[in-house]
Amino acid sequence: MNTTDIVNQAMNHLTGHTGITGEWKEMGNEIDGTLELCIENNNVQFYVEVKKELREYQLPKIIEIAQFYWPMMVIAERIFPNLKEKLRANKIGYLDGAGNIYLNTEGNYVWMEGHKNTELEKPVNNRAFTKTGLKTVFHLLLEEDAINKPYRTLAQASNVALGNIKNVIEGLKETGFILQVNEKKMLIQNKKALLDRWIAGYRETLKPSLHLGTYRFFKPHDNANAVRQVPLEQNKTVWGGEPAAEIITGYLNPQILTTYTTEKRNDFIPKWRLVPDPYGDLQVYEKFWKDQKDRNKKTAPELLVYADLMITDDPRCIETAKMIYDNYLKNEFERY
Repeated sequence: MNTTDIVNQAMNHLTGHTGITGEWKEMGNEIDGTLELCIENNNVQFYVEVKKELREYQLPKIIEIAQFYWPMMVIAERIFPNLKEKLRANKIGYLDGAGNIYLNTEGNYVWMEGHKNTELEKPVNNRAFTKTGLKTVFHLLLEEDAINKPYRTLAQASNVALGNIKNVIEGLKETGFILQVNEKKMLIQNKKALLDRWIAGYRETLKPSLHLGTYRFFKPHDNANAVRQVPLEQNKTVWGGEPAAEIITGYLNPQILTTYTTEKRNDFIPKWRLVPDPYGDLQVYEKFWKDQKDRNKKTAPELLVYADLMITDDPRCIETAKMIYDNYLKNEFERY
């Protein structure tokens, strides 16, 4: 579904439930469009952001935009209850694909829930956003020129089987993220949108599959000291998430420690003196990428640290993620 289709579906259901009608105008600049609703013979115009499915990491940007475009409304096929609650807390309106609506402006208060959407499309089986595809896309986001390298080289760099690469490239073409410049050259385009799509897939599909366990240290550590004292073996284990952000920015005091490693459980548990504990503060994940030859850092790439922070839904982590994005990623992802 494109933007207009999402709005039309939501409006058709809203009108059927309430009699409220509206006129949609697409803008497509800083804001997706405007929607003028007729509520009891009163016309009220809203600035609108349209999403297929609203995600937690998209909220800070929407709240920021709402400071300049007011009143603001989000229209999406699906909006989860916790996100609706956060939109209401910021007095940002919403309308979902089933016609459920919330508006709170001067002279207008509308809130209706409980309708189910039976018309949501089944997820498209796009190989670019499977577990294997997400690993390859991560490499393409890290290295801009990788898209034009031989499939075998790309497979080795992505740590995936050669047979998957063609399907991933075709999947990215189908979703408009690859521009075929000429017969021999391709270009990744819409990079910020691809990053957002990758983060959603990373959260739901890739990261859970990498989890090697939750632990605590045999001897209690102050987390900030643990980041500096735990003996991470170079090229095998790096910090991600909050501890990596603390190293990169010097700003965040880590509460949950995240590592990525190529080591086996039987090796890192005694080496780091860990105890399995479902309530522990150390999360260990499989390191799924290959480092560049000249990269000898104790942290995962800034791109992955940004994603780790954004999917926490923790305001302090999201604030730090924005710092990392602005300082390390923005120029790369907002050029096209």
